[in-house]
Amino acid sequence: MVRAMDCTGNASSVHGEGRAARKVMDDAREQVARAVGVIAPMVVFTSGGSEANNMALKSAPVERLIVSAIEHPSVLEAAKASGKTVETVPVDGHGVADLAALERMLKGPRALVSLMLANNETGVMQPVAEIVRLAEGHLVHTDAVQGLGKVPVNFGLLGVDMMTLSAHKLGGPVGAGALVIRDGLPVEPLIHGGGQELRRRAGTENLVALAGFGAVAQARTNVQALRDRLEAALEGAVIFGRGADRLPNTTCFAMPGMNAETLLMAFDLEGIAVSSGSACSSGKVAKSHVLAAMGVAPEISRAAIRVSLGWDTTENHIDHFIAAWRKIVSRHKARAAA
Repeated sequence: MVRAMDCTGNASSVHGEGRAARKVMDDAREQVARAVGVIAPMVVFTSGGSEANNMALKSAPVERLIVSAIEHPSVLEAAKASGKTVETVPVDGHGVADLAALERMLKGPRALVSLMLANNETGVMQPVAEIVRLAEGHLVHTDAVQGLGKVPVNFGLLGVDMMTLSAHKLGGPVGAGALVIRDGLPVEPLIHGGGQELRRRAGTENLVALAGFGAVAQARTNVQALRDRLEAALEGAVIFGRGADRLPNTTCFAMPGMNAETLLMAFDLEGIAVSSGSACSSGKVAKSHVLAAMGVAPEISRAAIRVSLGWDTTENHIDHFIAAWRKIVSRHKARAAA
């Protein structure tokens, strides 16, 4: 990214400075494409996952959308704002899409099915490849923002038509994402203007952020042993999605009798950053639509927090978390007994 800062030209210009900038961007596009097993022209760079999700749902050449109940807000809100007919697929108690319900919906007119690869709150994985097989004759989009870098993500093996990616979930910069579009699929631009991104997304590209995106695109994080050790220390807690396939870095849990806001502040005072629900809710501690869709009782849902491990998480971080957790629980029990 620092090297890219020296490229002051516009990547759309034909002079030397422009060609140097174009080389940085082309390299980044090739790196992102290679990470998910596609050719570079299929990668449309965006400002992040939210823009890519909006583009997929609003620009797809269909008039009907089928989305799951546990999608990221950028999918759910984009669907509402699309002007298209929207149907919602329920999930089971583990947070996995109800395929029988989806099959019934697929008997209707051609639709775009949007189902995330892995949930951002619980880490629960969805059977995307199986859904693609069920949805023959329809289009399928997957929000793979949470999955890339943590589990194998291959566009062709999944069989989807569109896929959303984002850099910052990999340890890259914020402000860089991509929508991968199947070769030959006509998708209208969400942003109109110049001819950037093969006329699919107007606006001068964020060269520095895209260089960072390319640099981390093929990074892989393997922290499952650390996550499992953390969960083993959560005596008495409810761990959501534990009975389903999950990302190796995500734990969403609740301690009955404690509320999420108290836990967030207590961990923060211990120097540990955790979240309640999606981190995209303007800093609010809000009710989780994901847990509600899973049928979690409101009194348990109100206590839920999410802990995410990253590429730089160490055993010492887990030690610190466990010590803080035991301290917080002990203090809560003492107050309850007083």
